[in-house]
Amino acid sequence: MARAYGDGDASFQAAGGQPGIQRLVDRFYDYMDSVPEAAAIRGMHPKDLEMTRDKLYCFLCGWLGGEKLFAKKYGPIMIPRAHEHIDIAEPERDAWLLCMEKAVAEQPYAEDFKAYLMRELFVPAERCRIFSQRRIEAEQ
Repeated sequence: MARAYGDGDASFQAAGGQPGIQRLVDRFYDYMDSVPEAAAIRGMHPKDLEMTRDKLYCFLCGWLGGEKLFAKKYGPIMIPRAHEHIDIAEPERDAWLLCMEKAVAEQPYAEDFKAYLMRELFVPAERCRIFSQRRIEAEQ
């Protein structure tokens, strides 16, 4: 019997392991570079996305139940705090999710995993938005 997504490395395996996650990350940033709705969030990133791509790849590998590559390479991470230097409101959150949705749609993942992944990715995206809004309110 197959394990549920989120159980051990079931999500990591459903995403195609490291090669599958790399393809997802590459397509995600391709969309960030090309989708008009993503222009603002693209502007929040460095021109050279090499390290940014690697960080998302490393994070997703561990977050989906694979090896904790981010911690090994970059140290501990708390997603909202890692993004505290940028202002994230609903449009920025939604643009990020749009790029991810487009990238996920292209992957050879099972349809139920695609839906699961987008539901789960909403959580850190929303936490970043909430964290950012609280910071902005505290600064006012």
